[in-house]
Amino acid sequence: MRKLSVTSPAFENGKFIPAKYTCDGDDVNPPLTIDGVPKETKTLVLIVDDPDAPMGTWDHWVVWNIPGSTRQIAENTVPGTEGMNDFGKRSYGGPCPPSGTHRYFFKVYALDVELALKPNARKRDVEKAVQGHVLAEGELVGLYRRSR
Repeated sequence: MRKLSVTSPAFENGKFIPAKYTCDGDDVNPPLTIDGVPKETKTLVLIVDDPDAPMGTWDHWVVWNIPGSTRQIAENTVPGTEGMNDFGKRSYGGPCPPSGTHRYFFKVYALDVELALKPNARKRDVEKAVQGHVLAEGELVGLYRRSR
């Protein structure tokens, strides 16, 4: 499996996500940079989730059919078709952990197809649809702890 490089000018891998991109701030998506996308890529998928949530992994953002030529996802944008997150919305929902420090995985997949999914699709639907179509993948991990 080829590897993508997923970075952000807002935070480094394994470091804290600025509050601006969380429920304590503007709650907008951080900017992302994606490098190493294979030239035959048709679309990208972006999934943001928190495996440290008390009830199990919490899905914060599910986006598919991002154009394969995309190398930058700007702050506060909708880069493709948004699916349903665990907040019950079709949008980005920033980190908002109930307690402690949580990890947030910004996972990007380069696909050889465009996905035909309903707009209310969830992460599990996307993960099933991408099987056999992933050309490359990568992730960026950010941390967040609420200061109360």
